[in-house]
Amino acid sequence: TSDVTNMSNMFSYCWSLTSLDLSPLDTSNVTNMRGMFSECSSLSSLDLSPLDTSNVTDMSYMLSGCSKLISLDLSSFDTSQVESMSGMFDGCSRLASLDLSSFDTSNVTGMSRMFYGCSSLASLDVSSFDTSRVTGMSDMFHGCSSLSSLDVSSFDTSNVWGMKGMFNGCSGLASLDL
Repeated sequence: TSDVTNMSNMFSYCWSLTSLDLSPLDTSNVTNMRGMFSECSSLSSLDLSPLDTSNVTDMSYMLSGCSKLISLDLSSFDTSQVESMSGMFDGCSRLASLDLSSFDTSNVTGMSRMFYGCSSLASLDVSSFDTSRVTGMSDMFHGCSSLSSLDVSSFDTSNVWGMKGMFNGCSGLASLDL
């Protein structure tokens, strides 16, 4: 068992990194993955399934700036302890789709800039998100210009204090359910 609890910025700014094998990592005790792959702008694919995320509380900016990623399989992620997802996919401008149906967001308080600049996302289903503890949603979908529809009618915004620019630059939105 690993004693490592903090992997924040572990691979950040590895601009030339084109592939990465995460299977040797023991992440069973890790609580912080903030910015772990931030600005890995040459990664076109990334297998995240070896990561044990059951104790992670911070996933903010985890994949921000991964501008070559086309798809991600996050079905193995246990997000039940996560408190911050702010900027998690910020700048993932080539992600065409994202299946977040397995995400447990019941403890999340921060979602600001979560999908900022995800300009290739054609669809996004966030209907399963529990936002009852979220306080920040500023710029959450900022620049998601390929989204034609978005349903956030299930969002509980009773604790949210910041929504500035939440849909700024969503120029393709023809349907928005609030």
